[in-house]
Amino acid sequence: MIAFGTDGWRGVIADDFTFDNVRIVTQAICDHVSENSQSPTLVIGYDTRFLSDRFAREAACVAAGRGIDVMLTDSFAPTPAVSYAVVDYQADGAIMFTASHNPYRYNGMKFKEPYGGSASPATTASIEKHLAKKRAGQSFAPIAFDKGIASGAIVVFDAKGPYLARLGQLVDAATLSKSGRGVVVDAMYGAGQGYLSHFLLGAGCDVDEIRSARDPYFGGDNPEPLGRHLALLKTSVNDRRPLGVALDGDADRIGAVDRDGSFISSHKILSLLLRYLVEEKGMSGDVVKTVSTTGMIDRLADEYGLTLHETPIGFKYICEHMVGGDVLIGGEESGGIGVKGHLPERDGMLMGALLAEMVNHYDKTLGELWSELESQHGSFCYDRIDEEMPLSDRALVVDFLRKHRPDDVAGISVVRTDARDGFKYVLADGSWLMVRPSGTEGVVRIYAEAETLEQVDVLIRRGQALIRAARTR
Repeated sequence: MIAFGTDGWRGVIADDFTFDNVRIVTQAICDHVSENSQSPTLVIGYDTRFLSDRFAREAACVAAGRGIDVMLTDSFAPTPAVSYAVVDYQADGAIMFTASHNPYRYNGMKFKEPYGGSASPATTASIEKHLAKKRAGQSFAPIAFDKGIASGAIVVFDAKGPYLARLGQLVDAATLSKSGRGVVVDAMYGAGQGYLSHFLLGAGCDVDEIRSARDPYFGGDNPEPLGRHLALLKTSVNDRRPLGVALDGDADRIGAVDRDGSFISSHKILSLLLRYLVEEKGMSGDVVKTVSTTGMIDRLADEYGLTLHETPIGFKYICEHMVGGDVLIGGEESGGIGVKGHLPERDGMLMGALLAEMVNHYDKTLGELWSELESQHGSFCYDRIDEEMPLSDRALVVDFLRKHRPDDVAGISVVRTDARDGFKYVLADGSWLMVRPSGTEGVVRIYAEAETLEQVDVLIRRGQALIRAARTR
């Protein structure tokens, strides 16, 4: 089964993510691109996952055989670097082979638009239309890779140099070493290794990079920058390097660790960066967040007089606002954040560089800066757990929650139910619980935010009870 989720198509390697299916999806993308350009060019990149380089090469051969000029990265590369290459070389789009933060057994294909951002719903629908035709039996003929190189139909290029130069235009290099606060970069064995660390070192920042070897098993952890996956980073930060930055498998998402080893979630990162951009860099614009993102953003946007937009989950919805309007910052619970003046795209490496700039500017740790925000706007605690289950059970959960809307959760009245993407129950005290099937994995996610961690735990358990009721009814 080939289906596009929140960000492209993902599947289990050798199950549904096969070379045959990669050829079919690539051809569908080629048909879409050819409809919109008389002489199209595609950028193709790949991450550190098993067979990603081989899948990328095969896609290059399919596209070149279709008469499309191909620019193939000379090594694994982060998604933001591939996205930037689309804009830098004025290409008609990019195919990125990655399953982002998903487990090692997955791989995937993301399509990036000419503006360097996620495929819009209209573009995804176009690709799916062509995909249906290809699956119905239309044929195509890839060319041999060596022939593509020799003819110039496939050009191998460096994505790293231009991207790092771009970071230099967006980050104040002089501030990165201002207070001497160094950084530990956790590449999580992903495609961001050697990128952010190289940039920070070049700016005079004290940097150590960990988990920077190529390991398709990601050391046994999902390459997702959540606290439970960052044990090594938590023990690597110190007084000399008090900021820990973690990048997911394709480096478009970020998590962080403070000097004391405590995890700094994407909610806190987004909030702190919003404050820094407005108060210290004098920037303005709209703010966009997904439905599962902290209420701290609402309070900050209100304080600064900025228009706030809330979207379903998936950075493609944030991207739509960034392409069509004046957006200062947009972010999602899973660690994807994009800012004004760059691409309409999440970029974990740029956010990591901005965090390093921020802590050196203030000469304070992330924890100290977050405490300042909480003293002004109240406490916001958050957690998320994932419940693995087959597709049939996930459908039962959705059907049950659609028909059974609770009047209260853990004894607190439900004042609003948001069913745009999953089911979010906003409670009378400002806390909330959300239950949503993942668009990329075989799990149902339970999210909660409240004033204390104890209250969050109660809400999470209530979410688990709702799922049990749905599966046993």
